[in-house]
Amino acid sequence: MNPDLERLHPYPFERLAALLDGVQPAALAPIPLSIGEPRHAAPQFVLAELQRHTAGYSQYPKTAGTEELRAAIADWLAARYRLPPGALSPARHVLPVNGSREALFAFTQCAIDRTRAAPRVAMPNPFYQIYEGAALLAGATPLFLPEQPGRPGIADLDAITEADWAHCQMLVVCSPGNPTGAVLTLEDWRRVFALADRHGFVIASDECYSELYPREDAPPVGVLEACRVHGRADFRGCMAFHSLSKRSSLPGMRSGFVAGDAALIRSFLLYRTYHGSAMPPPHQAASTLAWRDEQHVRENRALYRRKFEAVLAELDGCLDVALPDGGFYLWPRTPGDECEFARALYRHTAVTVLPGSFLSRPAAGGDPGAHRVRLALVASLEDCVEAARRIRRFVTAG
Repeated sequence: MNPDLERLHPYPFERLAALLDGVQPAALAPIPLSIGEPRHAAPQFVLAELQRHTAGYSQYPKTAGTEELRAAIADWLAARYRLPPGALSPARHVLPVNGSREALFAFTQCAIDRTRAAPRVAMPNPFYQIYEGAALLAGATPLFLPEQPGRPGIADLDAITEADWAHCQMLVVCSPGNPTGAVLTLEDWRRVFALADRHGFVIASDECYSELYPREDAPPVGVLEACRVHGRADFRGCMAFHSLSKRSSLPGMRSGFVAGDAALIRSFLLYRTYHGSAMPPPHQAASTLAWRDEQHVRENRALYRRKFEAVLAELDGCLDVALPDGGFYLWPRTPGDECEFARALYRHTAVTVLPGSFLSRPAAGGDPGAHRVRLALVASLEDCVEAARRIRRFVTAG
């Protein structure tokens, strides 16, 4: 067996199950806020398109995807990030994948050069656990970036030594961040590009929450947009990872794409040809329609916006928590130990939350997940509000 399997940490939800094992919850309807699984209704026009293309299940799919799907993705990227005409070639710069999680993991295996000494993969802390697992199984060592003072969720690039950067082969960026919802600015991206050019590492930008944000007139910046602004017309060294899971409430369809540096796309396509992970033809057809429609995405954002407004109103003055710049998580501070808080909250309210330390690693400056929990506002508006009311009663009771 691959010896690197022994380096993997238990997944956060395994740890949560162990934490809550033996706890008898209150006799109330359970409300899980622990797992970031979108539960809004899937767009009916996408489901109808799937039905129209069921004959495609009798065919082997193309790893590179259909021309129609790649064109729809390229058009969406150009409109969303204001790219100049012709900046993105559907054939050279875009590759459909089975969701951003699968692609992030696979790309790490493709990108790491094991022949080089002590490879590192830099990543935010707290972080999405796939980044760490992918790095370990690629034979690399995770390099956890501490948060900037006063900017939770934004990595402090100056806190890492030049020696560590010299061994870094890939930097993973998540914006909007999981779990913090923090968004990188164009100035943040300028500094990332400067480091990448100096040390020669690849940038993997996880943007699966990019279409969930509080203000319609202020969408988060993405890596391809930052490339446009900072003069990287060839997107060199950059890969953007997107998904329909959060944007379109289609987590079960496992549909997304990577886009960016044509040379990296070409290598990743070669890897995937052997990896055997092509998207089923009906999913490609349905995804084409999903990327060409924005109305259902605006409606999806509006649903999350109403939940944030209602839940934050209930928690006002109860927990130290604020509206994030993106995503569908809240990241409040807890009055005491986050694990004890989550366990007691479940016992007294039947509300499940995820301890922040399950999404982070201790570092020199402390554990950024300590005294925090993650709340995923994925349940119905009514359930989210009821959960907030229970949390408020629990906290104020002592």
